[in-house]
Amino acid sequence: KLCEGILNILEKDTKTSCQVACLETLRILSRDKKVLVPVTTKRNMQILMRLAKLDTVEDPLARVSEFPVIVEALKCLCNIVFNSAVAQKLSLELNLAAMLCNLLQKCKDQQFVDDIKCFDLRLLFLLSLLHTDIRSQLRQELQGVQVLTQALENSLSVTWMEEYKAAEDHDRPPLSLQETDCAIEALKALFNVTLDSWNVHSETESHQFRYMAAILRHCLLTTGPTEDKTEELH
Repeated sequence: KLCEGILNILEKDTKTSCQVACLETLRILSRDKKVLVPVTTKRNMQILMRLAKLDTVEDPLARVSEFPVIVEALKCLCNIVFNSAVAQKLSLELNLAAMLCNLLQKCKDQQFVDDIKCFDLRLLFLLSLLHTDIRSQLRQELQGVQVLTQALENSLSVTWMEEYKAAEDHDRPPLSLQETDCAIEALKALFNVTLDSWNVHSETESHQFRYMAAILRHCLLTTGPTEDKTEELH
């Protein structure tokens, strides 16, 4: 009942601070699988997707003041998808992966969006891990390998010397914590999406995998903010 009450409030137009507080509470409650059973409906998933700016035709990143709401809504979706098989099936029906890819591409070259990118990528990782149809959709329909590789490239701030050779800067400072976390989530999602890619049939795929291999090499030469984070990244 508490979750339903929170979602009823979130369905209305309320202040940003109220939305963030409600979403933070829902995020904590959504760790409990028993609590999720009555809450995981198409309507409630759509409420969270709207708050995460996943279903908008307008620029989802136009208002910086709304970024905390987007982040908390994505965190809630991560918990719900992870803990609920019903939510995983609804994610396919609601085309959640396509909306996440769209939001991820909108984040490119934007400021103050590292948290949004990180939880967008984490949700793509969870969907590609837990639902084989979504994994196939990402690979075949949504150009998931390209989208995720670009997200990884942006997180690592790769610059190019040649087509498949990234520039090496030995004096470059370590990645920030947020950049490292984004790169790690992109790598995890890429692993799932490319898991069944034993046969590369086209020239486009061949280019994509050579491009990705160059970025992975660069990743191995990159350090994170701490020794533990560097180990996790590698």
